[in-house]
Amino acid sequence: MIDLQQSGQGLEGYGLLAAQLESLLADERDFIANAAQFSAFLFTQLDDLNWAGFYLNRNEELVLGPFQGQIACVRIPFGRGVCGTAAASRQTQRVEDVHAFPGHIACDSASNSELVVPLVKDGRLIGVLDLDSPKLSRFGVADQAGIERLADIFLRLTDC
Repeated sequence: MIDLQQSGQGLEGYGLLAAQLESLLADERDFIANAAQFSAFLFTQLDDLNWAGFYLNRNEELVLGPFQGQIACVRIPFGRGVCGTAAASRQTQRVEDVHAFPGHIACDSASNSELVVPLVKDGRLIGVLDLDSPKLSRFGVADQAGIERLADIFLRLTDC
Protein backbone atom coordinates (compact mmCIF):
# COMPACT_ATOMS: atom_id res chain seq x y z
CA MET A 1 0.00 0.00 0.00
CA ILE A 2 1.28 3.44 -0.91
CA ASP A 3 0.75 6.13 1.72
CA LEU A 4 0.77 9.12 -0.61
CA GLN A 5 0.05 11.65 2.12
CA GLN A 6 2.65 10.52 4.62
CA SER A 7 5.39 9.92 2.06
CA GLY A 8 4.98 13.33 0.48
CA GLN A 9 4.98 11.66 -2.94
CA GLY A 10 1.69 13.18 -4.08
CA LEU A 11 1.61 13.07 -7.86
CA GLU A 12 4.82 11.03 -8.02
CA GLY A 13 3.10 8.26 -6.06
CA TYR A 14 0.13 8.46 -8.38
CA GLY A 15 2.54 8.03 -11.30
CA LEU A 16 3.52 4.65 -9.87
CA LEU A 17 -0.14 3.76 -9.39
CA ALA A 18 -0.84 4.79 -12.99
CA ALA A 19 1.84 2.43 -14.29
CA GLN A 20 0.46 -0.39 -12.13
CA LEU A 21 -3.11 0.26 -13.30
CA GLU A 22 -2.02 0.28 -16.96
CA SER A 23 -0.46 -3.14 -16.43
CA LEU A 24 -3.46 -4.48 -14.49
CA LEU A 25 -5.99 -3.51 -17.17
CA ALA A 26 -3.81 -4.01 -20.27
CA ASP A 27 -5.21 -7.36 -21.40
CA GLU A 28 -8.90 -6.88 -20.60
CA ARG A 29 -11.52 -4.56 -22.12
CA ASP A 30 -14.68 -5.74 -20.33
CA PHE A 31 -16.26 -2.94 -18.31
CA ILE A 32 -17.45 -5.01 -15.33
CA ALA A 33 -14.17 -6.90 -15.02
CA ASN A 34 -12.09 -3.72 -15.22
CA ALA A 35 -14.36 -1.76 -12.88
CA ALA A 36 -14.15 -4.55 -10.31
CA GLN A 37 -10.36 -4.69 -10.62
CA PHE A 38 -10.03 -0.90 -10.46
CA SER A 39 -12.20 -0.72 -7.32
CA ALA A 40 -10.14 -3.40 -5.58
CA PHE A 41 -6.91 -1.76 -6.75
CA LEU A 42 -7.85 1.62 -5.27
CA PHE A 43 -9.22 0.11 -2.07
CA THR A 44 -6.04 -1.86 -1.41
CA GLN A 45 -3.48 0.68 -2.62
CA LEU A 46 -4.73 3.90 -1.00
CA ASP A 47 -4.73 4.58 2.73
CA ASP A 48 -7.73 5.71 4.72
CA LEU A 49 -10.49 4.53 2.39
CA ASN A 50 -13.62 2.82 3.57
CA TRP A 51 -15.29 2.66 0.14
CA ALA A 52 -14.11 2.69 -3.48
CA GLY A 53 -16.34 2.00 -6.41
CA PHE A 54 -18.68 2.96 -9.19
CA TYR A 55 -22.14 4.33 -9.68
CA LEU A 56 -23.32 3.89 -13.26
CA ASN A 57 -25.57 6.17 -15.32
CA ARG A 58 -28.86 4.44 -15.96
CA ASN A 59 -31.37 6.83 -17.55
CA GLU A 60 -30.19 9.92 -15.63
CA GLU A 61 -29.98 8.03 -12.33
CA LEU A 62 -26.89 6.51 -10.72
CA VAL A 63 -27.08 2.79 -9.98
CA LEU A 64 -24.55 0.94 -7.83
CA GLY A 65 -21.77 -0.80 -9.76
CA PRO A 66 -18.66 -2.76 -8.75
CA PHE A 67 -17.17 -1.61 -5.43
CA GLN A 68 -15.11 -2.49 -2.35
CA GLY A 69 -16.28 -1.61 1.15
CA GLN A 70 -19.45 -1.62 3.22
CA ILE A 71 -22.89 -2.06 1.66
CA ALA A 72 -23.97 1.04 -0.22
CA CYS A 73 -26.92 3.02 -1.47
CA VAL A 74 -28.24 1.37 -4.63
CA ARG A 75 -29.74 4.35 -6.48
CA ILE A 76 -28.83 8.03 -6.39
CA PRO A 77 -30.73 10.66 -8.38
CA PHE A 78 -28.69 13.10 -10.48
CA GLY A 79 -28.14 16.29 -8.50
CA ARG A 80 -28.50 14.63 -5.08
CA GLY A 81 -25.57 14.08 -2.72
CA VAL A 82 -21.92 14.22 -3.72
CA CYS A 83 -22.21 11.52 -6.40
CA GLY A 84 -25.39 12.97 -7.92
CA THR A 85 -23.83 16.44 -7.96
CA ALA A 86 -20.74 15.12 -9.77
CA ALA A 87 -22.98 13.34 -12.30
CA ALA A 88 -25.20 16.37 -12.94
CA SER A 89 -22.33 18.87 -13.17
CA ARG A 90 -19.81 16.50 -14.78
CA GLN A 91 -17.24 18.05 -12.44
CA THR A 92 -15.13 16.31 -9.81
CA GLN A 93 -16.38 16.84 -6.28
CA ARG A 94 -13.73 16.92 -3.54
CA VAL A 95 -15.45 17.26 -0.18
CA GLU A 96 -13.45 17.71 3.02
CA ASP A 97 -16.45 17.14 5.34
CA VAL A 98 -19.42 15.34 3.81
CA HIS A 99 -21.61 16.24 6.79
CA ALA A 100 -21.38 19.90 5.72
CA PHE A 101 -22.28 19.09 2.09
CA PRO A 102 -25.88 20.13 1.31
CA GLY A 103 -28.00 17.05 0.56
CA HIS A 104 -25.28 14.56 1.50
CA ILE A 105 -26.51 10.95 1.40
CA ALA A 106 -25.10 8.99 4.34
CA CYS A 107 -24.74 5.47 2.96
CA ASP A 108 -22.03 4.78 5.58
CA SER A 109 -22.05 6.94 8.70
CA ALA A 110 -18.29 6.30 9.07
CA SER A 111 -17.53 8.32 5.92
CA ASN A 112 -16.30 11.86 6.57
CA SER A 113 -14.72 12.95 3.28
CA GLU A 114 -15.31 12.04 -0.33
CA LEU A 115 -13.87 12.35 -3.80
CA VAL A 116 -16.15 11.72 -6.78
CA VAL A 117 -14.89 11.79 -10.38
CA PRO A 118 -17.39 11.79 -13.26
CA LEU A 119 -16.54 9.25 -15.94
CA VAL A 120 -17.14 10.77 -19.36
CA LYS A 121 -16.23 8.98 -22.58
CA ASP A 122 -16.94 10.35 -26.05
CA GLY A 123 -19.13 13.04 -24.48
CA ARG A 124 -21.30 10.48 -22.67
CA LEU A 125 -21.51 10.19 -18.89
CA ILE A 126 -20.78 6.54 -18.03
CA GLY A 127 -21.11 7.09 -14.29
CA VAL A 128 -18.93 8.23 -11.39
CA LEU A 129 -15.96 6.87 -9.50
CA ASP A 130 -16.56 7.37 -5.77
CA LEU A 131 -13.97 7.24 -2.98
CA ASP A 132 -14.98 7.64 0.67
CA SER A 133 -12.79 8.04 3.73
CA PRO A 134 -13.43 7.98 7.47
CA LYS A 135 -10.81 10.75 7.75
CA LEU A 136 -11.82 14.40 7.40
CA SER A 137 -10.03 16.24 4.57
CA ARG A 138 -8.55 12.95 3.29
CA PHE A 139 -8.40 14.07 -0.33
CA GLY A 140 -6.19 16.95 -1.44
CA VAL A 141 -5.47 18.58 -4.78
CA ALA A 142 -2.80 15.97 -5.60
CA ASP A 143 -5.27 13.16 -4.83
CA GLN A 144 -7.85 14.71 -7.11
CA ALA A 145 -5.36 15.07 -9.98
CA GLY A 146 -4.02 11.55 -9.38
CA ILE A 147 -7.44 9.88 -9.24
CA GLU A 148 -8.60 11.80 -12.32
CA ARG A 149 -5.51 10.48 -14.13
CA LEU A 150 -6.29 6.92 -13.02
CA ALA A 151 -9.93 7.33 -14.14
CA ASP A 152 -8.70 8.46 -17.57
CA ILE A 153 -6.56 5.31 -17.83
CA PHE A 154 -9.57 3.18 -16.88
CA LEU A 155 -11.75 4.85 -19.53
CA ARG A 156 -9.07 4.53 -22.21
CA LEU A 157 -8.49 0.81 -21.58
CA THR A 158 -12.12 -0.20 -21.04
CA ASP A 159 -15.03 -0.69 -23.43
CA CYS A 160 -17.83 1.56 -22.18
